[in-house]
Amino acid sequence: MSFLRAAHAARAGQSNGLRILVAVFVVLAGFSLSCGKSNQSTSPSNRDAYVTLPAWGSVLLLHIDGATGQMNTGAQTPQQQDFTPAGLAFLPSKNILYAINSFDDTISIFNVAGDGTLTLGASPTPAGASPNAVVIDPSGKYLLVTNNFSSGGDYNGGEISVFRIDPSTGALSPLGSPVPANTNPTEILFTHSGQFVYVTNPEIGMVTGFVFCPPERASEPQCSAANGVLSLVPGTPVSSGQGGGALGLAVDGSNRFLYVTNPSATNPPPNQSTIGNISGFNIDPTSGALTPILGSPFTSTVGGQGPTTITIDPTGRLVYAVTPGSIFSVWCFEITYPNGQLVAVTNSPFSVAAGGQFALFDPSGRFFYIGSAIGIEAYTYNPSTGVLTPILGSPFSTLTAPGKMVFSE
Repeated sequence: MSFLRAAHAARAGQSNGLRILVAVFVVLAGFSLSCGKSNQSTSPSNRDAYVTLPAWGSVLLLHIDGATGQMNTGAQTPQQQDFTPAGLAFLPSKNILYAINSFDDTISIFNVAGDGTLTLGASPTPAGASPNAVVIDPSGKYLLVTNNFSSGGDYNGGEISVFRIDPSTGALSPLGSPVPANTNPTEILFTHSGQFVYVTNPEIGMVTGFVFCPPERASEPQCSAANGVLSLVPGTPVSSGQGGGALGLAVDGSNRFLYVTNPSATNPPPNQSTIGNISGFNIDPTSGALTPILGSPFTSTVGGQGPTTITIDPTGRLVYAVTPGSIFSVWCFEITYPNGQLVAVTNSPFSVAAGGQFALFDPSGRFFYIGSAIGIEAYTYNPSTGVLTPILGSPFSTLTAPGKMVFSE
């Protein structure tokens, strides 16, 4: 059972007093952040980012220098006990930030000012039971949230809640009932086309897929069996590897290949001494069905920890899988087209400081950021070789371990 699921289960028997206390903290979160951005906004190359701080129940604003990639901390929302913000999603068209509150079973909606400050726009929206990850579809019309538990209180279940985003205000309204998504759906990912949605189920080492069927697509043949706005992809859930604990997700730019990290997977000879691997799947362009890529799973030849997070570089050529360690910690592979196989680049894995919280490139494609237990590791990267070079001042402290990170543009 994940930390959030275990903590949430323990919390289920608590009195209403704590609920009242949490509600008070929710109100406190409505105060506007007062820290400005100084001269950051004068340069169009500079940008903001936000990270959740689950242990402190808050969201932290970060100012990023567009020329160097260096970070400065900005304002932090009021700390709220037992609030535990987890996932984040940013809606660029309305400058709205959505924060998932795992212990409070709600979604906070923040308005983002031009200087990066946040103001809680409305009362938090009820989510499912122990919500975790969040994603906005490519059209910007819908928001999806994974819930660790089912709405009926089944701790062995799990669901996806779907919300329609108000085009004027960004407010959320439920679209149908939560959809079953197998045990402990954790990470969630749209294909770039918005046609398919995939979630990982770490406790059972599976990946579950859905055809996304909002009202405007309801008449399509793939949506004939839709449960609400999600139609289960044929053949899913699929196994992501022996003892793998499927976790991180990434899809290539062509929407043809899905890659999944298996942090605890065992590997066959000659890599039996290593832990963890990456499963690669072909995505059927019509049904979304997943079939293993030839040679999958792919692993590192050295290293003592398996990867938890995964991302693809802005060129669409390189896959980075990141482990919580600092030795042989970042695996880097090149995608081979047209079969999707992964081939390790020279000198991979890289012995640089890493972490298991997140791994993502900034919108400019110049900088690579990794969430670790002590803050954010920051790198420039070489798109030809994949080599990472630490940015001066890295790691950048977030005062406590960050949860998830998102950029404001």
